[in-house]
Amino acid sequence: MVSHLKKNRKKRGHVSAGHGRVGKHRKHPSGRGNAGGQHHHRILFDKYHPGYFGKVGMRHFHKTKQMHHCPTLNLDKLWTLLPAEKRVEAQAKAAEGVAPIIDVTKSGYFKVLGKGRLPKQPVVVRAKFFSRNAENKIKAVGGVCELTA
Repeated sequence: MVSHLKKNRKKRGHVSAGHGRVGKHRKHPSGRGNAGGQHHHRILFDKYHPGYFGKVGMRHFHKTKQMHHCPTLNLDKLWTLLPAEKRVEAQAKAAEGVAPIIDVTKSGYFKVLGKGRLPKQPVVVRAKFFSRNAENKIKAVGGVCELTA
């Protein structure tokens, strides 16, 4: 901001510049930042930020994320893993009893979940894990669930 617009211009000639004679404008009278949260600012912290201090739960030493890595895919998106021309081929061959194989692990998914509906067409699905609901729905349309390592 340009200096002629600042409040300080109006304060020229007034000794304390709006900060009072008795209290005085000192640098950081109550400490910088969050200082004193457990001491002189305790009431504020307890009132507006309960639970700010302390620990919760157990510590997990050497937690490796790959142990819990399990990307999921719902049934309503299952057929999108097949290219469009393969889907058309699969519909033509369905009458002959030939089911397409969809390997979800090749697309980076580990588990198949049961949200959505499947078209009434048999399909072979390969995955590491299946939810019970997904397995029932795949079998209901005449499909097969194959577990892979």
